[in-house]
Amino acid sequence: MSGHSKWSTIRHKKGAADAKRGKIFTKLIKEIMVAARMGGADPGANPRLRAAVLAAKAENMPKENIERAIKKGSGEMEGVNYEEINYEGYGPAGVAILLEILTDNRNRAASEVRHIFSRNGGNMGEAGCVAWMFDKKGTIVFNKENVSEEELMEVALEAGAEDVRDAESQFEVVTSLEDFNAVKEAFDEKGMTYELAEITMVPQTTVPISDEKTAMQILKLMDALEDNDDVQHAYANFDIPDEILNAIA
Repeated sequence: MSGHSKWSTIRHKKGAADAKRGKIFTKLIKEIMVAARMGGADPGANPRLRAAVLAAKAENMPKENIERAIKKGSGEMEGVNYEEINYEGYGPAGVAILLEILTDNRNRAASEVRHIFSRNGGNMGEAGCVAWMFDKKGTIVFNKENVSEEELMEVALEAGAEDVRDAESQFEVVTSLEDFNAVKEAFDEKGMTYELAEITMVPQTTVPISDEKTAMQILKLMDALEDNDDVQHAYANFDIPDEILNAIA
C-alpha cells in the first residue's frame, strides 16, 4: 500500500494516545480557525470548514470547543492568525514527503522541520520539488475482513468513486474532492465500516521499501514530523509491505 493511506492508517491507530496529549485537538482547532477565516463561519456554505468540523466530531471534540474555534477564526472572538505553508523534502530511500503547515511563526516552523529532516535521514527541499507528485483526493480505507469486495465495488462506483484499489490487507476507495462526501455517505447508509475516511494527497507513483531498517527510518521520520505542532499533515509516497510493517510494529 502506498504511503498516503499506509501512514494515515498507522497515525489513525495511534490517535487515541495523541488525543490524550492534546495533539489532535490542537491541530483540528487550528484547521477550523483557518477554514472559518478563509470561507466564513457557516459549515453549510464552507466545504473546508464542514470537513474540519466533521473531523473534530470524529475525534469526540466537545461542541463548545468547535464553536469557539469557529468564532475565533471568523473574527467574533480574538484568536491567533495562522499562516498556511507547504514544505517539501525527501526521506530515506528518496521517499517524497509533502507537509501542510499551519503556523504563527514561519521562521520557527522552517527551522524545526529542517532539523527533523536532518536528524532522521532526510533533507528539506525547495518549494515545488515534490508537490507535483501528489494529487488531492478523497480516500476511504476498508479492512478486507470487514467488507465484501463485490458489495464495496458496487456501492463505491455507483456513488461516483474514481477507483477501488486492492492494497494487501485493505481496500482503498479513491474519490474526487467533489464526490468524497457522497461516496462516504453511501457507505454510511449501507452500514459499511471503514477504518479511515479523509481528504488527502495521493502520490502518483510510489517508492517500494523492501527492508525493515529503511522502513523503520521512514516511519520514525514521519512520526517526528507529525508530532511537530506546526505540521498539520504529512504525506509521503513510500510503499511498505504489510509483512515488514507487522514485523516492526
